[in-house]
Amino acid sequence: DVHVIGIRSKTKLTARVLREAKTLIVIGCFCIGTNQVDLKYAAQNGIAVFNSPFSNSRSVAELVISEIIALARQICDRSMELHKGTWNKVSNGCWEVRGKTLGIVGYGHIGNQLSVLAEAMGMSVIYYDVVNLMSMGTARQVPTLGDLLKGADFVTLHVPEL
Repeated sequence: DVHVIGIRSKTKLTARVLREAKTLIVIGCFCIGTNQVDLKYAAQNGIAVFNSPFSNSRSVAELVISEIIALARQICDRSMELHKGTWNKVSNGCWEVRGKTLGIVGYGHIGNQLSVLAEAMGMSVIYYDVVNLMSMGTARQVPTLGDLLKGADFVTLHVPEL
């Protein structure tokens, strides 16, 4: 007996599920895209579907930055060792991210937010996208995915599931 449903990216609304929502008039997808909803069924039954692609862009970009730092500093390895009772204070194989190059595949809402944060931390940014896009800051678009992979110390993917 709901009129409105809001979902995140992992929730799937199939025709079978939507058939049970007899009073449903709108579905809000608070994520990138609407591919987790049976759009054909929704359209045939007058159910409006919208998404809010900007709602989580900054949060995702911040999470990616934290993961890059965790990888560069081997934080997960050290955490596992500590949980097993070993204090292994090493810096061999650990790096600061400053001065490194971040390669972003997909320079949409998340990719360009990420480039701003990475540059603020002293990283160089290159990106590859199938569309020719204007860059933020000093990020530069490279012509091929191969060029990005050759030039990046870290690579992150931000492309639609489809």
